Amino acid sequence: MRALAIAMFAAALVPGLASGMPASSITGNVALTSDYLFRGLTQSWGRPAIQGGADYAGPNGFAAGFWGSSISERSYPGGAMELDLYASYGQAINRDWSWRAGLYAYVYPGANLDRAGLASRSFNTVEANVALSWKQFTLKYSRALTDYFAVDTEQGYRSDSRGTSYLQLDAAFPLNDAWSLALHAGHTHYTTTLVAPLAKGERDPGYSDVGATLKYQVATRWSLSAGVTCATNADIYRRASSLLDAGDTRNVGGTRGFLMLQGSF
Repeated sequence: MRALAIAMFAAALVPGLASGMPASSITGNVALTSDYLFRGLTQSWGRPAIQGGADYAGPNGFAAGFWGSSISERSYPGGAMELDLYASYGQAINRDWSWRAGLYAYVYPGANLDRAGLASRSFNTVEANVALSWKQFTLKYSRALTDYFAVDTEQGYRSDSRGTSYLQLDAAFPLNDAWSLALHAGHTHYTTTLVAPLAKGERDPGYSDVGATLKYQVATRWSLSAGVTCATNADIYRRASSLLDAGDTRNVGGTRGFLMLQGSF
C-alpha cells in the first residue's frame, strides 16, 4: 500500500543519513499519558496510552523520525498501536522566519475494517505538509494523499476522502526556566460527507479543535504536562460507536483533559 511504502522508505532513510553525517543529532522520547488526543479526538477511547519515538535532525535542514502510541481497538479493529514515520526539509529565512515541508505517514499494523465485519479497508494514511514559523508561532497545513483514516464510500460516505486537510496554528510561550505554555487551534476539512444524515441532520464530519498545555520541567530530561482540548461538531462525535460493538458509544471529542509524564534522551 502507498502509505506503508512511504513509511518504510522514511524509516530506512533515517539511519543511513545519521551514519553519514557526523554533525547530525538524534534524540528520543518516551511518555505516559492519561488520554491520547489527536486533533482534538481521543485515539485511546479515553484511556491511558504509552508513547515514544526518536528524531533525527541534520545540519542541512533535513529531519526525519518515528513515533508510536498505543491505541484503542474500538476505533482501530485488530490494531494495538499507531506508528508514525515522517521526513521533512526546512530552512531559516531570517532570524524570525522559517519554513518546513514534508511527508507524514500514519501506520496501524494489523488494523483493518474487515476485523469489524466491514469491507476491507486499511487505516493507513499519508499526508503532505508545509509549515511557516514566525518566532514562537507556527502555521501548518496538512493534506491527505490517501483516504483519510479509512473514510470512503464503503463506510457510508459520498466519495473517498483524499484531499482532506488540516490547518493548524500553534504557539509556545516560555514562562520561566521551568514552566511553559503551548496553545493550539486547528480545523479538519473533509472532502466528503455522509450519504445519509444522522439523527439531527448532520452530514459533514469536519470540525475545529482548540487546546492549551501547561508544561513543568521536573528535571533535565523529565517533564510533567497538563492540558485541555475542545472539539466541535458534537452531533458527529458525541456518541461515536465502537467498531467492535455498535452499542458501545463514547464522546470521542468535546472537552477533554489529560496529564502526561514525558522523558527525553
